[in-house]
Amino acid sequence: MLIQNIRYMAVDEDGKWKVQSGDMLIQDNVIRNIGNFSFDESVEKLDGKGMLAMPGLINGHQHTPMSLLRCYSDDVPLMTWLNEKMLPLEMRMNDEDRYWGALLSMAEMIKSGTTAYADMYIGMDMVAEAALTSGIRAVIGRGLIAMDDNVEGRLREASDVVDRWHGKGNGRLTTMIAPHSPYMCPPEFLKAAVNLSEAKQVPLHIHLAETKDEERMILEKYKVRPIEYLHQAGVFERPVLLAHGVHFNEEDYNVLKSMRGGIIHNPVSNAKLGCGISDVKKLSERGIKVGLGTDGPASASSLDLFFEMKAASWFQKLKYEDASVLSAHDVLTMATQNGADILGIGEETGSLTIGKKADVILMDMNKLHLTPGHETANLLVYAATGQDVDTVIIDGKVVMRGRELKTIDEEKVMANAKERTKQLLERL
Repeated sequence: MLIQNIRYMAVDEDGKWKVQSGDMLIQDNVIRNIGNFSFDESVEKLDGKGMLAMPGLINGHQHTPMSLLRCYSDDVPLMTWLNEKMLPLEMRMNDEDRYWGALLSMAEMIKSGTTAYADMYIGMDMVAEAALTSGIRAVIGRGLIAMDDNVEGRLREASDVVDRWHGKGNGRLTTMIAPHSPYMCPPEFLKAAVNLSEAKQVPLHIHLAETKDEERMILEKYKVRPIEYLHQAGVFERPVLLAHGVHFNEEDYNVLKSMRGGIIHNPVSNAKLGCGISDVKKLSERGIKVGLGTDGPASASSLDLFFEMKAASWFQKLKYEDASVLSAHDVLTMATQNGADILGIGEETGSLTIGKKADVILMDMNKLHLTPGHETANLLVYAATGQDVDTVIIDGKVVMRGRELKTIDEEKVMANAKERTKQLLERL
């Protein structure tokens, strides 16, 4: 496939985003050439006139089945939201609920420009099936919580997810080991999860330092801060995706400096639940990689990463009372290459680079709110929305064109999501 007459986003040696023009050749599932070149006239052509190509966005932290609980509980603190509202319903979800909830989230993500994401939940077979159906690139892990005595069973489930799904879908599905959080994973359980990550040679995915309540609970119970708790369990000996990362002190930053992986910043969820604002400026200055995520749709309400990019930049500027902090260029990198690196797929995706997988989105720039266009990176971060995404290509396959999904029946997904939610509430 040849995308013709396209303007596309590239990154220069200084890490700044710039616009270039040319054609883009996709062969099989890989970007084979970009720029001005000769090509076989018989190749399938896609007209990119008026469009801007950019790397697909990377949603670094998600709980896709929770789309069924969107706006079910809002305006309450995280621990109340989690323990009194979310967990009682989640424990009553069945496989059908999780499948349709996941597919609903994936449809929303694709339509707003996300081509790859990381998921932590239960019933991950259903999530994996939904990912295969949708065509999205997914990094999945069975969320591990020590809520009963069946610790070995939970670990077996996590291991089985890796065995069944790692590399499936032409490599679009990869896996992680996903202990939920310091406060839901006792020391031996957390160490067992770390050991499983080592044995399976896949990264870890865990919530960390999301609230002051978490900090207080771990200090009271184990006499150490959450970062040290993870350090003692060996978490930082493995590549790790740390979700949230709001409450750190200087000692924490010193531990994090040498980590493999990074922090996935979820600005909208953290703001909506009153958790605080992660210090992205300080994390970046310490050399700690930061990506972006929405968190689950039950907390963030929206899965539009363009909204997250805006929020990430706004909140840092407000935190420091400095408009120069966290520029649009920085945020675009967080939402693309940084996220891919933290998910462990940065060699395959995250930039429009010859030889990488063809995960590409085309933005329709012929919009009132995108006119005129002075600085394109700024326009994408501060003015564009997910509704401006016209075309989505994942692994070389067109999964949306002209805002029409090609792999998912939207009406069917919405109808099933509504029915599954109705039945779920009746089981409460």
